[in-house]
Amino acid sequence: MERARILAVGTSHPPDRYSQQDILDRFRVANPHVRDLFGASHIDGRYLVLPEADEQGRPTETQAQLLAKHRRWSLRLGAEAIEACLAKAGLQAADIDYLCCVSSTGFMLPGLTAMYVKHLGFRVDCHRVDILGMGCNAGLNGLNPTVSWAQANPGRNALMVCCEVNSALYVYDDTVNTGVVNSLFGDGCAAVLVRAHELDEPSFAPRVLGFQSHLIPEAWDAMMYIWDESQGKFSFQLARDVPYVLGLNADIPVRALLGRHGLKVRDIGHWLVHSGGKKVIDAIKYTVGITAHDVRHTTGVLRDMGNLGSGSFLFSFQRLLDERVVRRGDYAVMMTMGPGSTVETALLRW
Repeated sequence: MERARILAVGTSHPPDRYSQQDILDRFRVANPHVRDLFGASHIDGRYLVLPEADEQGRPTETQAQLLAKHRRWSLRLGAEAIEACLAKAGLQAADIDYLCCVSSTGFMLPGLTAMYVKHLGFRVDCHRVDILGMGCNAGLNGLNPTVSWAQANPGRNALMVCCEVNSALYVYDDTVNTGVVNSLFGDGCAAVLVRAHELDEPSFAPRVLGFQSHLIPEAWDAMMYIWDESQGKFSFQLARDVPYVLGLNADIPVRALLGRHGLKVRDIGHWLVHSGGKKVIDAIKYTVGITAHDVRHTTGVLRDMGNLGSGSFLFSFQRLLDERVVRRGDYAVMMTMGPGSTVETALLRW
């Protein structure tokens, strides 16, 4: 059976980009420890949908307004990313047979898939699945069933959309815990088109060869979305040891994935890693045994856009494609990390 291939990817982000200093100034952040976090993040700027601040520099968004912002910008960013992706393949929304939407930055019922069908021209008989609340690793958790559906339905078009409006879950206070989150995440959306040809047609699009997951139960509470009673909002919490937990375990799914295909780390020409933060990236480089050049797209996305959540690895994938350095026969590993704590991997070959 012909493996499903990634035929196209499209990305989008809000129009306004802010430097780290812009954000500190806008919300009058005074805590020196929080200011240090912003300066040490290795992020030059991020695209965000920021609220206006009151006279004390505090935003006034309620939880209801944050949820409305997620819904509004998920529609706008989703439309832009989907159009960019499908245009590369000469398709329209009505040509899509399966739609998977991933998001962890705002609860919706009905979900994003229903909203996109209503507003963006998808057929009403399109097969749908919404993946909600899995966090930054969820892009590969969504790509897995999308690829499986495509392989079970050769010749039909499957689309996955990762849409994260991280500014819709920000809580602004003067604590270090909040400062870690506010210094890291940006807003962005990515769409990826997958299809398994009915025949083994020649194509340069990469085949998806397999997936491998690894859950770290002892670090279950290292990344959590909780209700902050003092703020009257949901708040995302990150433990300080997250980079080390993920780094120490990253090679487990990588070696299992490569081992199934008779490969070693040295056989992989391209690495597309989630832009989870500099410490996370450094820990993975060390544990897996890859170089700064291998993760140049990951660090570039982090520098230019911050951590974009579930779609981050697709922004790196787009940058790799734009380089035009991939050759037929090259292997690539995709890797995402997030709550659970979880490391997800996928193997591609051109």
